[in-house]
Amino acid sequence: MKNYIDGFVLPIPRIYLDEYKKAAEKVAEIWKEYGAIAYFEFVGDDLSLEGTKSFIETVEAKEDEEIVFGWVVFPSKEIRDLANKKVPTDPRMTELVAPLTDPNKLIFDGSRMVYGGFQPLVQSNE
Repeated sequence: MKNYIDGFVLPIPRIYLDEYKKAAEKVAEIWKEYGAIAYFEFVGDDLSLEGTKSFIETVEAKEDEEIVFGWVVFPSKEIRDLANKKVPTDPRMTELVAPLTDPNKLIFDGSRMVYGGFQPLVQSNE
């Protein structure tokens, strides 16, 4: 097995979801320029399963928020590590992230995001 992924879950205020999506589409292209082979973000639809802790609880989502679940696929951990050093310093990221983290209109609250890097365990693509 190959590949390495970064996974994340975060709440986004429903009224800002379209604005977040536009920024995320541009962010995806930047990650790909730095070595990601795929970038995905999905909005929660069915988030409860009896006997388990939900993403809603984990990120302390409010009633007016949507849950976004995403992952970025890299060909290796080494390429991921290099991308994680370069992407945050790319000036385009500053332009995209600043409006999302403006305290007067907080769209993205990084303190409530769950994140991690993952190596393959089971991979079934076909």
